[in-house]
Amino acid sequence: MAIKIKAKLFWAQLNEPNEMSGKYQVDLANLSADAVKELTALGINVNKREDDEYERGHYITCKSTYPIKATTDDGVPIATDVRIGNGSEAIAVVDTYDWKFKGKSGKSPSLTTLVVTDLVAYEAAGSIPEGVAV
Repeated sequence: MAIKIKAKLFWAQLNEPNEMSGKYQVDLANLSADAVKELTALGINVNKREDDEYERGHYITCKSTYPIKATTDDGVPIATDVRIGNGSEAIAVVDTYDWKFKGKSGKSPSLTTLVVTDLVAYEAAGSIPEGVAV
């Protein structure tokens, strides 16, 4: 049973695989108490780090072997060359899938819909923000 949640996005790698996991992925963060309760009821492990400098609060990481499609709240697909920055806001529909690997098994979140409602532009470290005189 899929659930709809509001989240802030962190470490969005929707169009290129993450170097460590080899998968496309995004953290859905700052989850409400209700979202945490619903996700936990689905069997999804919700994370929270006390030393998190990004203040993600409760979060989950959704991974995929395929690029993750995102749209604006108008339903327009977000171009594959647009990089979504930390703190972007979204509505996500999350389901689960069961897995087995090397004698272990579990349940992981599956991101079925991602609607970005407030896009924060990604800026690489050391880049000069647009509109800044040099």
